[in-house]
Amino acid sequence: MKISSKWLLSLAIISIAGMAYASEPVTTLRSTAPDQESAAPRITNFEDNSVKRPRNYPEQPPTIPHDIEGYQIDGNANKCLSCHARSRTGESGAPMVSITHFMDRDGQFLAAVSPRRYFCTQCHVPQKNVKPLVGNEFIDIDQLLPTNSTRIAE
Repeated sequence: MKISSKWLLSLAIISIAGMAYASEPVTTLRSTAPDQESAAPRITNFEDNSVKRPRNYPEQPPTIPHDIEGYQIDGNANKCLSCHARSRTGESGAPMVSITHFMDRDGQFLAAVSPRRYFCTQCHVPQKNVKPLVGNEFIDIDQLLPTNSTRIAE
């Protein structure tokens, strides 16, 4: 009796999946098992202030210091640009989007925001003062390297 290669591959995948399932349980951020009801997390307020958070590394996207609930950001409209577009910053007082948002993938500058930079929330997130879900041992570069003033003095 000849066994097809598809049958053997299916059997191998099922065996590997079974061994993985039988080993250690998967750790998650849930407070209960995935098959049980859990209470929804409390919705926290946005910081909603004009204080800009410091950035931890070069080219880090800034966080959004205000609530964006209900903002339309899709292929038809971008509510962010009603304040942050170059032509609107004078009346809104909001900072203009970075000049990098006007570059295409070849580094050529465009007259309008590049389509690849149009969906703001791909990189930018609203500021919230919440406890992190997971621990973080990030060390800022300024703590690792001597400051420029130290190098110049040497």
